[in-house]
Amino acid sequence: MELDEDPPQQVLTTTTIPTIRHKCAACFKQYKKKEHLIEHMKASYHSIHQPKCGVCHKYCKSFESLREHIHGQLSKPSCSRIFAERGCILCLELFDSVDALTSHKCQLPAPDPLGMMKLPCVEPQINKLASDIEKGIGRGYEAIALDCEMVGGGSNGSLDLCARVCLVDEYEKILFHTYVLPQIPVTDYRFEVTGIKEEHLKGAMPLKEVQDQILQILCNGESVKSIWCSGGQAKVLVGHNLEHDLDCLRMNFPDHLLRDTAKYHPLMKTNLVSHSLKYLTKTFLGYDIQIGVRDPYEDCVSVMRLYKIMRSQDHRMDGIGWSLPVQDNFCSSTVYDSYKLNELEQMTPVELFRISGSNYKCWCLDSSQAFEHACNTCVKAEMSNSWRE
Repeated sequence: MELDEDPPQQVLTTTTIPTIRHKCAACFKQYKKKEHLIEHMKASYHSIHQPKCGVCHKYCKSFESLREHIHGQLSKPSCSRIFAERGCILCLELFDSVDALTSHKCQLPAPDPLGMMKLPCVEPQINKLASDIEKGIGRGYEAIALDCEMVGGGSNGSLDLCARVCLVDEYEKILFHTYVLPQIPVTDYRFEVTGIKEEHLKGAMPLKEVQDQILQILCNGESVKSIWCSGGQAKVLVGHNLEHDLDCLRMNFPDHLLRDTAKYHPLMKTNLVSHSLKYLTKTFLGYDIQIGVRDPYEDCVSVMRLYKIMRSQDHRMDGIGWSLPVQDNFCSSTVYDSYKLNELEQMTPVELFRISGSNYKCWCLDSSQAFEHACNTCVKAEMSNSWRE
């Protein structure tokens, strides 16, 4: 007896409904609901100031995450391949051709250290900018880099005492250098790191006089009170872990004039933990520092070079141009809160990105182009207001 064949099973065909994905215009993450994308934009602080891949144009949180995107273990194959052909491993710029990459010179020679020579104190150099400020140019572009070397005080030598300080300008010229006489006895000279001995501090400049000299340079001849309000002609102060250096110098300086490579978001780790200056110098400048005895001039030059690289970046978006400085206590979430939810849901991902703002002030806003753009914007606004009146 033959077994009946199984009846053919009915194949059910259903029309596949494509799932709508809302893709972030900055980091390319996708969400099923528009409201989830909006919440992502509020919390991510995406902006044109974030490091961006030159191949796929994805925005990353920091240069570390950009490096991982380009040539890390989780790198995108196409980005990794193209960048390996035409990308600079130091500045992470992508060039149009191999010839352009070859002619590009990013790596700088290491500065010659001062060593432990007993240099005379360099007189503070003051360059007043009143004429430039009246013309609306020149304000805020000049920067001073500072670095201190510490010895130990207290019963166990754990108390940091400033024993040497150096300041250089944007052209790596020494503006001020001296050994500093600590206010309390030194119990640990930390010779292996600082190279400082007791003889170096004999006849050293008292801390109070050092403070006066540094302020004279940073304030550029203005009174200390005036720089706390508007900044006036004061210089921008650059350093690595500036808060610690200023604490050891027992000095204060306005936060809006500080540029700290240890706390600048693009230079930090993805989880916003600081990199060492040694690591940043090797990664972005291509040479080693702090080999053996630490040298304040070497650190000053390196931190100034890092600042100038970050400042020189051109962050533009079609139809936007230069972004204005981020206000204190201002973040992208406050911008989104000014819109109703239905208004945000009607915006495209690109429009959401354009109203988003970073949670840090990008150093490119210190550049002359950005400042002139801000001045022109203010002038146009004043003219518009006067016309309406």
